Amino acid sequence: MEKAEIGVALNAWYAREARDLPWRAAEATPWAVLVSEFMLQQTQVERVLPRWTLWIERWPRPSALATEEPGEAVRAWDRLGYPRRALWLHRAATEIAERHGDRVPSDVDALLALTGIGPYTARAIAAFAYGERHPVVDTNTRRVIARLVHGRAAAGMPAPRDLDDMAALLPEDPAEAAVFNAAAMELGAVVCTARAPRCGDCPLAAWCEWRGAGYPDNAPSKRPRQARFEGSDRQVRGRIMALLRAASEPVPRSRALAAGADGGVRDPEQAERAYDTLIADGLVVESDGRARLP
Repeated sequence: MEKAEIGVALNAWYAREARDLPWRAAEATPWAVLVSEFMLQQTQVERVLPRWTLWIERWPRPSALATEEPGEAVRAWDRLGYPRRALWLHRAATEIAERHGDRVPSDVDALLALTGIGPYTARAIAAFAYGERHPVVDTNTRRVIARLVHGRAAAGMPAPRDLDDMAALLPEDPAEAAVFNAAAMELGAVVCTARAPRCGDCPLAAWCEWRGAGYPDNAPSKRPRQARFEGSDRQVRGRIMALLRAASEPVPRSRALAAGADGGVRDPEQAERAYDTLIADGLVVESDGRARLP
């Protein structure tokens, strides 16, 4: 497998076919890239685009967000899901404003010290915002590597070797490596998809071990599926959060619980349980029997 040829082919394809996303633009700031990475975790691009645009218009710098109450970040997060990310993003903005002069750091270790940023996000920001050479591996990239390098129909559970596999493919030039990281993700998202890969459109088809083996049905065992959202505690939490986002003043606890139960619950304690977890997560603050965003 020719690393140099793969890099040239994939980056050329990306230059022609990449989706026009605002956080990929040359003028996108490191802060804009950081916000996109927070929002895109387990969330589709189509859902992120309008929230990201409004967020950057309202808070174009970390310090602009840091001066607001955390609850405003939660409110602006709207229904993106996993709203704790909004709290973490607010805390990270505060840390960037206070520790780094309102500039997102480029050093991976400094990024890792910020709230809500793990190894993947730190490498992604360093690569996409600053053009540094780091392997960046998401779910789509792992699927591309599984097929291209290992001849498997799908990737198994994440493992340290994923980074080694990606590092072995990266072009040596940092700028080209940053493009390659983005291109591998894009390829997995739009061509080398999980259910209906378009192998005829793949720029790496000539090197793909899975294609060369005749597309064997050799995917590793699937991980357990997440429990259904309908009727779950997550749905009840979402109902409570929707009420508080829309409220201009604190609402009685009883009203918040009623909102959680509206539409049905699995058991009598479900709304109370969901409400308590929101408090534990810092997403709801209760005072004198009334609930509000933090």
